[in-house]
Amino acid sequence: MIVAADFVRSVKARDSEFTTSQGDRPLIVQFAAKEAQVLCDAAQLVCPFADGIDLNCGCPQRWAMAEGYGACLINKPELVQDMVRQVRNQVENPRFSVSIKIRIHDDLKRTVDLCRKAEATGVSWITVHGRNIEERHQPVHYDAIKIIKQNISIPIVANGDIKTLKDAENVHHVTETDGVMVARGLLANPAMFAGYEETPLKCIQDWVDIALERGTPFTCFHHHLMYMMEQITSKQEKKAFNILSSTSAVLEYLSDHYGV
Repeated sequence: MIVAADFVRSVKARDSEFTTSQGDRPLIVQFAAKEAQVLCDAAQLVCPFADGIDLNCGCPQRWAMAEGYGACLINKPELVQDMVRQVRNQVENPRFSVSIKIRIHDDLKRTVDLCRKAEATGVSWITVHGRNIEERHQPVHYDAIKIIKQNISIPIVANGDIKTLKDAENVHHVTETDGVMVARGLLANPAMFAGYEETPLKCIQDWVDIALERGTPFTCFHHHLMYMMEQITSKQEKKAFNILSSTSAVLEYLSDHYGV
């Protein structure tokens, strides 16, 4: 989630928040925004390098809500409509997608109403995280996602607590949605959709190769490895690995311990 206002205002923000390459497609860039023109300007900037943008209407973090971003937008359907409409009107590429990611209301009628309004404005698809704004680790309301799907014609994507390929298949089956979206599950195991229960060493090797070839900054390189190795390392190993502070130290550790 990139804050659109900072992205538009600052070259430094653009350089640190968004890098890509020719092979990195299809690619959707997700923005936090609360003003239609700012979102349009951000969309115009990424349009040559991406296939679409997604408006975050689901982030429940306090700072985002306080700034008027994220999940508080589910209570402002007209503003969401305006943002979608303006991007649709101003981005010239007709194939450029404009999607939204939302949470649900306690009163599901309000969520269906929001989705219908977004659909009428030309949103490409909607991802639904099946929790309300207050919920964090409570069970996901997959039944609510199914009801939304039954009331909307455009593609609906289900999101929330999908940690394995079997989870993805079950959620797809239960919600009857057009797809599933995974966040933390894929950070922990990027090979999840290939059916692996935990990150295989081949995947770690691939990430090392990609990061070195692309010149990925150390913090990002190391952070992703910490996620990937979460399930395959002991507490002691985590401690040692997580405090490494240079690419050479990480490479040496991986070579010594895993032959990567």
